[in-house]
Amino acid sequence: MRRGKLGQNGRAWNRGIPPLWLLSDPRRLPDPRAAARRLPPGSAVLARDVAPGLLRPLAALARARRLHLLLSGQGRDALALRAGLHLPDRRAAAGILPLLLARRGARPPLLSVAAHGRAGIARARRLRADLVILSPVFPTASHPDAPALGLLRWAALARRAGRPVVALGGLTSCNSRRLPGLGRLSGHVGAAGWAAIGGLA
Repeated sequence: MRRGKLGQNGRAWNRGIPPLWLLSDPRRLPDPRAAARRLPPGSAVLARDVAPGLLRPLAALARARRLHLLLSGQGRDALALRAGLHLPDRRAAAGILPLLLARRGARPPLLSVAAHGRAGIARARRLRADLVILSPVFPTASHPDAPALGLLRWAALARRAGRPVVALGGLTSCNSRRLPGLGRLSGHVGAAGWAAIGGLA
């Protein structure tokens, strides 16, 4: 693994963070397995509000396809499935403490934090998260009334994160190329990767 800057918890923050993230959605993509099968190895699947019966098959698919799996707000389920944990910004999460304790071990599970502004960035710092998923960059069908950050404000917030930042919101394989710094291997300038629902489904 390419080594990079060390974070406060000793983990190497680097561009080994998955560059491509598929997000499930209870309305638009309740079962992400078909879309996950099309992802290249090394990508990530963030399971949000996935039916409990789909979690184990999804975890098995992720292992077979060499994908990173993170569960949103479900710490104990994430530990049971050997998955990472994503902390949403506007919803409660359960079972966080056992997973945070597991992150003190030799192979800590991945921890991502959602952010829509400075408060989310500060929360990621406090929790020593591996990465921030910062949104929405552009107008998005998931939250049509939410004001988009735009590229300039998104980049300004990303610079404050002090860790890799993944972009989300209205992104496709085409407009993701406009993200500042996408693909750079040093520092925390710009995007470490991009995430989508419809853009990848």
